[in-house]
Amino acid sequence: MSSTRVIKANGIELFIREAGQGPLVVLCHGWPELSYSWRHQIPALAEAGFHVVAPDMRGYGASAAPADVTAYSIFDTVGDVVGLVQALGETRAMVVGHDWGAPVAWHAALFRPDIFSAVAGLSVPPPFRGRGKPLDLLRQGGVTNFYWQYFQAPGVAEAELERDVARTMRIVLGGRGLADPSAAMFVQEGKGFLGHATTEEPLPAWLSETDLAYFTETFRKSGFRGGLNWYRNLDRNWELTAPWQDAQIHQPSLFIAGSKDAVITGLIGAKRVNELERVLPNLTRKLIIEGAGHWVQQERPEEVNAALVKFLREASAR
Repeated sequence: MSSTRVIKANGIELFIREAGQGPLVVLCHGWPELSYSWRHQIPALAEAGFHVVAPDMRGYGASAAPADVTAYSIFDTVGDVVGLVQALGETRAMVVGHDWGAPVAWHAALFRPDIFSAVAGLSVPPPFRGRGKPLDLLRQGGVTNFYWQYFQAPGVAEAELERDVARTMRIVLGGRGLADPSAAMFVQEGKGFLGHATTEEPLPAWLSETDLAYFTETFRKSGFRGGLNWYRNLDRNWELTAPWQDAQIHQPSLFIAGSKDAVITGLIGAKRVNELERVLPNLTRKLIIEGAGHWVQQERPEEVNAALVKFLREASAR
């Protein structure tokens, strides 16, 4: 059974779910999610002989949500994970991240190889620091309606997503009735981020009404600003990571994604998945789970758990 508590790390309070004993594994969730998103992994990894800790990341759930937009840079979010390891009385850990949690995990391994001995990223490939700021490159490419851009102006996305939180979570997590999921990443004029959702589809088999109610109630209390502030640091993160241009992550690494995940099926995502070894010279496995979408660890827990257990066991035995 997992337990929960609040722990002070990196100058803020983080709510964590925790289980098991053994080598430390930190699980970092993405947007718009919670430590609850790892509900299938926590018991499986604990049973496999690991001390598993999953925080509500900065800005989410019961963790602190600083008001300042600049408090959500990659240095702050990685700093939280470093601080968490220290607050738990450990000096070494393995780190796993999904969605926005994946860049945190990749950068944790990149910035602090002395702490993070192995890294797994789900759905989002490792950092390929491009030739310019992400938002500048979108504009230069003639793109003005990508969801990253829509999320930039404080208050706009918050107002839309918070208008009916139950509907928001049902659409974002449960699916939008779209034949092409990548279309959901583009915001039609006047329609907002949720404008593509034409029908209230039944929930997918992997997401119960109880699960949805937990996400809904938590975001109803916290709002969406904290999570959206991560997106408001995209260009700043590019500037801050200049010293790591073309750097590699040399620890053992694992990449997992769903074959139907729009993050990896688009032109840029597909290219990055094909070139993982450029950044990850010690990539042990690239697992693309056929038929799975973006919420891969919730959609296909058995396959994800098996891959993680094998990887973490081998990495901790080194």
